[in-house]
Amino acid sequence: MPASRIAEGRAVVRGRFLHLGDEKLLLKGVTYGPFADGPDGTPYDPDAAERDFAAMRGQGFTVLRTYTAPPRWLLDAALRHGLRVLAGVAWEQHVAFLDDRGRVDDVVARVAGEVRKVAGHPALLGWAVGNEIPAPVVRWHGRRRTEAFLRRLYDVVRQHDPGALVTYVNYPTTEYLDLGFLDFVCFNVFLERREEFVAYLHRLQNLVGERPLVLTEIGLDSRRNGLEGQADSLAWQVREAMAAGCAGAFVFAWSDEWHRGGQAITDWDFGLTGRAREPKPALAAVREAWRDAPVPLPPDPPLVSVVICTYNGAKTLDATCAAVRRLEYPAFEVIVIDDGSTDASVAICAAHGLRVVSTENRGLSSARNTGAELAAGEIVAYLDDDAMPDPHWLHFLVDTYAREDVVAVGGPNLAVPGDGLVADAVAISPGNPSHVLLSDREAEHIPGCNSSFRRDALQAIGGFDPRFHVAGDDVDVCWRLQDAGGRIGFSAAAVVFHHRRGTVGGYLRQQRGYGHAEAMLERKWPERYSAGGHVTWAGRIYGDGTPRAPAGRHRWRVYHGTWNSAPFQRLYEPGIRGLDAVLLMPEAYLGIGGLILLAVLGAAWSPLLLALPVLAVIAGLLSVRAVTIVAQARLPTGDLPVTARASRRGLAALLHLLQPLLRLDGRLRHGLTPWRRRGRPGRARPSRRTLETWHEEWRDPFEELGRLQERLVALGAIVRHGQDFDTWDLEVRGGTLAGVRITTLVEEHGQGRQLVRSLCRPTYSRPALLMNALAATLALAAAADGAPVAAAVLGLLAVMFALRIVTEAASAVATAVMAIQTPHAPAPPLAPVA
Repeated sequence: MPASRIAEGRAVVRGRFLHLGDEKLLLKGVTYGPFADGPDGTPYDPDAAERDFAAMRGQGFTVLRTYTAPPRWLLDAALRHGLRVLAGVAWEQHVAFLDDRGRVDDVVARVAGEVRKVAGHPALLGWAVGNEIPAPVVRWHGRRRTEAFLRRLYDVVRQHDPGALVTYVNYPTTEYLDLGFLDFVCFNVFLERREEFVAYLHRLQNLVGERPLVLTEIGLDSRRNGLEGQADSLAWQVREAMAAGCAGAFVFAWSDEWHRGGQAITDWDFGLTGRAREPKPALAAVREAWRDAPVPLPPDPPLVSVVICTYNGAKTLDATCAAVRRLEYPAFEVIVIDDGSTDASVAICAAHGLRVVSTENRGLSSARNTGAELAAGEIVAYLDDDAMPDPHWLHFLVDTYAREDVVAVGGPNLAVPGDGLVADAVAISPGNPSHVLLSDREAEHIPGCNSSFRRDALQAIGGFDPRFHVAGDDVDVCWRLQDAGGRIGFSAAAVVFHHRRGTVGGYLRQQRGYGHAEAMLERKWPERYSAGGHVTWAGRIYGDGTPRAPAGRHRWRVYHGTWNSAPFQRLYEPGIRGLDAVLLMPEAYLGIGGLILLAVLGAAWSPLLLALPVLAVIAGLLSVRAVTIVAQARLPTGDLPVTARASRRGLAALLHLLQPLLRLDGRLRHGLTPWRRRGRPGRARPSRRTLETWHEEWRDPFEELGRLQERLVALGAIVRHGQDFDTWDLEVRGGTLAGVRITTLVEEHGQGRQLVRSLCRPTYSRPALLMNALAATLALAAAADGAPVAAAVLGLLAVMFALRIVTEAASAVATAVMAIQTPHAPAPPLAPVA
């Protein structure tokens, strides 16, 4: 970027990267100083800075970092050489600063004064309000007090320099600090082994969420590791940092000349140049590494087929096509599948010179399959017609395929900033497309709007299931790929910007459609769903609308290590469980409906009016939960007035309350009900029983259990494995309320003969039994109190509930008996998914 371009404006955050206008700004940085005090009393010399900045620019650097507030003349010099400055502010962070009120006020005043001196300077990239507050100091003050003080410094900077980006430079030992208010996230990372360095960067990327990650110090001491060792290490550190999707990195340091506390540091040589500014081999190595940024590609990169599926997507399709044309990957083709559009979609794509294939309207899965059939690339990458990829999207996808043994790769889909009030609110509401991660680099699920597949692997499983017309197809294809032995990769840097629904009605219709898709998936994959009808993900769901455990509870814990000894101190966040988990379920609204029914019956028997305060408490809990989650979320559009932020968060809280209701409606309409039954129709006495099977030839007990599970699944049962501490092998659910557990014993009778004993024990849902007992008790109490109408209604509910529990148990036992006693009989085909 020529020096003259720096005057175009200030850098802004857009997703995981920084931008200057429409241009992506990769921070190719180096730390600078502090040195001995110069002529003006600051730790910089004007003549030396002019020479250094000219050399930096010639070596490919775009930004430098100072540890003290830069004087205006230094920023002017940086501006002349086309460099930006991440400015630090020095204060007494190495002592117990919060214990002295006067010191706190002095620090705040000094930060405000330093910022005011150079506020708005075009060479300022942003401000770092602190650098590595020592872990013992943070532990002494407590993380919440430390976080609150850093937030105070952030607000001070924004008050005196409103357009500035603000960050804090953290390090692994205080990784647990929750600083979600920062504009971008900075870490100093010194790990000398490449594998550990890469693994930690991927961990950080998933911790920082949707903000840019910048490494503000990487380096190696040439005194102890040699000049060539330093050069080799810095080359791979820079390349791996950029390949991991960091928005930039700062090499520590420009020169071996370095002062701390007024004293010259003479026993470390971290510089790219010596104390007399003579270049070291590391300088050339870093220059070459910057040239490969963000990701070095092989000489003959694989062809990627980008498939855009559209149905009446004219409103957003122009932006999608324009973004695809800006992709910088050197070997890709674009195929647009028009799924029977009746608007201007085809004309828009043609205007961009893209290849369009039109079909009759057959649904999203069919369109994706058509794209894969027409694709010439070995990798097929899918975009929705309202998604806009980052210019290096394909770079990061292809790099992940090259590094990992995977059959698919996905990345984050971020909300489009500035998309309007409703879209911003939807972005922090539940139900947006989210990825599910098993680890920092392996996914269990990737959303279809940002997904890619090896074409041969996709074709080997038969492509997408065309029964899924609108949603659910991406979940299904991920599960089938994994069942076929494939792994799914994830790249935090392979970003697309995805428009959220722009109207409340559109969002609610989408959520009802997702409920429909859940019902279809549950019928096809019953073993992946709980008895209550919810996906049992092995991984963690990521997304802005994803709820977290309520803040402030004692269950949040920081791993410090014994006597504060851990070099990587992490925050352990509790999972959602107990009442929190119940309130998140769409079926919670069925419970609310039951309470309303009891309140209505209060007209016939006044004690039932006690349901009203219970309803009020539940409504309060739901509202508090919605407000808490929304308050924790980060709006995609920043720098909004207070009223605009409040209106977006208020609408999002309302959507948090409405979304489960619409999701529930979609689930119930299409058969995913709490009262659904599983397994073959049939009845057997729901009692404990032992079945025996004789084998004349020896069979492996574990393989036999696997075959039994397959037969149960073929009979339509929901089957769950026993875990490490369970005394049973398989659990079969007859429905939500009851099931049966199977325990097997294999007796060896010599000459390979075996007797297999299978113990079947019915199990019942404790909450169901309690609810049934409560209904019966209330019925008896109403009858005794002379309220026949209430007694009759409650008694009928108790009887129906009891019958349901018994029949579910009977169905589960019948299914288990059928699977055990007819091991070789083929199961009749299941009914097709509607």
